[in-house]
Amino acid sequence: MEFKKFKKFKTLPIISLAIILAISSCRTDDYYILSEETEIDTHSDTTRAKGMYLLCQGNMGSNKCQLDYLAFSSDSGKAGTTAHYFSNIYAERNPDVVKELGDVGNDIKIYGSKLWIVVNCSNKVEVCRASDTRKLTQIDIPNCRYLAFHKGFAYVSTFVGPIKVSGDAPIGKVCKIDTLTMKIVDEVEVGYQPEEMAVIGDRLYVANSGGYRVPNYDRTVSEIDLNTFRELRKIDVAPNLYRCQSDKYGQLWVSSRGDYFGSAPAIHCLAPNSQGVLEPSAVIAGNSGGASSMQIVGDTLYYTGSDFNFTTMRNEQTIGMIDVRTRQQIETTLFRAPEIAKIERLYSIIVNPETKDFYLLDAKNYVSSGELLHFLPDGTFDYKVWTGDIPCAAEFFY
Repeated sequence: MEFKKFKKFKTLPIISLAIILAISSCRTDDYYILSEETEIDTHSDTTRAKGMYLLCQGNMGSNKCQLDYLAFSSDSGKAGTTAHYFSNIYAERNPDVVKELGDVGNDIKIYGSKLWIVVNCSNKVEVCRASDTRKLTQIDIPNCRYLAFHKGFAYVSTFVGPIKVSGDAPIGKVCKIDTLTMKIVDEVEVGYQPEEMAVIGDRLYVANSGGYRVPNYDRTVSEIDLNTFRELRKIDVAPNLYRCQSDKYGQLWVSSRGDYFGSAPAIHCLAPNSQGVLEPSAVIAGNSGGASSMQIVGDTLYYTGSDFNFTTMRNEQTIGMIDVRTRQQIETTLFRAPEIAKIERLYSIIVNPETKDFYLLDAKNYVSSGELLHFLPDGTFDYKVWTGDIPCAAEFFY
């Protein structure tokens, strides 16, 4: 991917500014929003990825969902090389799109040559070319949440109803989209307020939260046969499920946020029994904080979480790793860098699957710019850069 390098507006000479204003006053064209570029000194190891897309949610109601891009250096791995961070690239690449990306970005993934972005409150999935983020189409899905892909189809979880806490909140669905035609071809009902999904074999597993029906949370994982696209069963796990990831051993990892009173947040492992049927087999509690983000790389599950402590009346942030093979917490010094303790709102962890260097996303106060912090594979702090509001998810671009 190639991005043009633009000088900051304040560096333009006064005479140039006058010329620009004179020209623009004679034009009827739309104004173009340019991305901002930040040059970064880095010590990253070589990676096949050309860069990383970063999705920033934007505070609900602010219409500030933003797409940023981190371009890796072509000669990375050498001390003193540089990377380039481009802020708000979607607006620059799609100047004719009204309101840009929209309200509250929720998920981002690349499948084939396309970049898929779920924009929750704007009730749509944006589909762009992964190579240059030019918009191809949008798929309208109410209160959409997360993406999964399998054999040429995209799957999108949706709360179906409006954003409203109510005991009458409708049951959720998963929509099936043909990734060639980019049209919805089927849908299936699951549990209440379905969140993240994962595929194992020819089964799709959906974490149902029931978050709108507080205190009557859903506590099930829906198992869907992808051949018939029908729900086979619901697996009882824990209240208020959220994240959902699969590992190479055919296990499913699901986080529960608890009910914030009697039921504590935890990370749950569902493993195949002797008949190959998934069933709950282990609970990793401790300081999981409900795992607001999870990523499995090899035999390691990385997670971050936050949990409100009613004793101390403080939001406690956690970060850790689990060995998915042994289903045990990993004791590590990887997250001891002083910069981690200074993070205000730890929102997510992103791990490079090739090099194991990682990024932590800081949402700050939720209404202004966040930060992306980069750490080397041994946990050494490398750099940090300002992002859009509430950086939440990322996808490596190859």
